[in-house]
Amino acid sequence: MPDATPTPPAEAERQRALDALHIVGSLPEPAYEDIVKVAAAVCGTPMALVTLIDRDRQWFKARTGVDGSQTDRNVAVCDHAIRQPDHLMEIGDLQQDARFVDNPVLKEMGARFYAGMPLVTDDGAAVGSVCVVDLAPRELNETQRDALKALARLTMALMEARSREREAAVTEILNQGLETEAATAPETAGEYSVVILELQDMDALAARLGERGLERQLQGIDQQLEQCLQPSRGDSINRVTGSGEFIAVLGAEHAPDTLAALQRVAEDLRHTLNAALLMGSAGTRSGEPTAAVFLRADHALSTAKDIAGR
Repeated sequence: MPDATPTPPAEAERQRALDALHIVGSLPEPAYEDIVKVAAAVCGTPMALVTLIDRDRQWFKARTGVDGSQTDRNVAVCDHAIRQPDHLMEIGDLQQDARFVDNPVLKEMGARFYAGMPLVTDDGAAVGSVCVVDLAPRELNETQRDALKALARLTMALMEARSREREAAVTEILNQGLETEAATAPETAGEYSVVILELQDMDALAARLGERGLERQLQGIDQQLEQCLQPSRGDSINRVTGSGEFIAVLGAEHAPDTLAALQRVAEDLRHTLNAALLMGSAGTRSGEPTAAVFLRADHALSTAKDIAGR
């Protein structure tokens, strides 16, 4: 019988799958903090993390016993773990593995043991891991391995549930925007653009500004972006609740002046707040459903992230 296991996506597709979750750089969430606490307790390790492998970095959605929020991808053990999405990677002694013996981050941590289970989407894309780290060589028992696998499944379920909530919020914003456009400019109804603007590394901004300070900044950004629009054309913009993501519906298939104005806001933020507000946009095509227009805008945002990371 042929192997029914899907072939893991290529790196570009894997990265798009991670981008589609819109979770890298998000604010801390108690559920993920609980997961790493349970992983460390069950496995008897001083360190545990939920990691996401993003372009050239490894970002920590949650961590215990570890300082910092990210490392370079080229020193991330989890980058090796995701290459076998269906398998728990366990390394009894990192100093005896040629891949990691000279790893500067592991040496600084004093790490000797690693075990990580990949976080895998329904389409087979491994986007990160739930992992544990110890300061002495060792191995897990079967109960601990099963627990780590279960925690990875739970983590992925949380991420996908969060993604579905976002999709529902986005759908509502798009529907409201299209209703506004149709009511304001009925002669051009159906000709529109979707723009997604996303503030990057919200976690770092919250650490620097405080959550209240960050919320004030987000409200100010919302006002600045709204000033770029043309209400007479039926333009509208709304923020996805609890995030740094803004969705605009412009009452024109091509709106270069408005897009340029939005980009200027992003450039100003880069200088005044030292923050990246990235943008992706797409205009309507004949007979194309709104969901497809939004998906093209989301892909354009992902490309903007590729460019920003170079």
